[in-house]
Amino acid sequence: MTDTQHIFMRFSAKTSEWAGKPATFVLALVLVILWAATGSFFDYSQTWQLVINTGTTIITFLMVFVLQNAQTRDTRAIQAKLDELILTSHAENRFIGIENLDEDDLKHLDRLVAKAAKGGQAEKQAAADAAPKSTKTATAVRKKIDAAARSRKDKRSGAPKGAAEELTVPISRWRRRG
Repeated sequence: MTDTQHIFMRFSAKTSEWAGKPATFVLALVLVILWAATGSFFDYSQTWQLVINTGTTIITFLMVFVLQNAQTRDTRAIQAKLDELILTSHAENRFIGIENLDEDDLKHLDRLVAKAAKGGQAEKQAAADAAPKSTKTATAVRKKIDAAARSRKDKRSGAPKGAAEELTVPISRWRRRG
């Protein structure tokens, strides 16, 4: 099984690299032009149309899996490199694993980091405190996030419009301790 995965990994990496080259685009364009040019020879029949439709559908379907494999591997490698940079720099180690947070929490964290970037030691500490302390499992983080989201929703229900930003629960309240 591992050997098969290794073969597929190498295949997807090479295919992804090959698919992104300008020559591959030109080849695909030439094939479409040739197909279009042969339309009058085949009287623009349904079979003639089916050839391009079937070919492009099959290639697209297979490329989704190949490219997703390559992208997932690249994302993991980039994440490992970023984690290593965090660990070897003066950055907060608590930022390791924030990719497991949901979209709303990442947006909230982005706002905190943007405030910290504009200055002020208090904002910098708030952004550092916003990241989870540990990344043992994404499930545990999500449970705390869901609880905080319910808490925010309950608090917002009676709030006047425009006050929602002040009522958000800081990420630091539900970060993992450890």
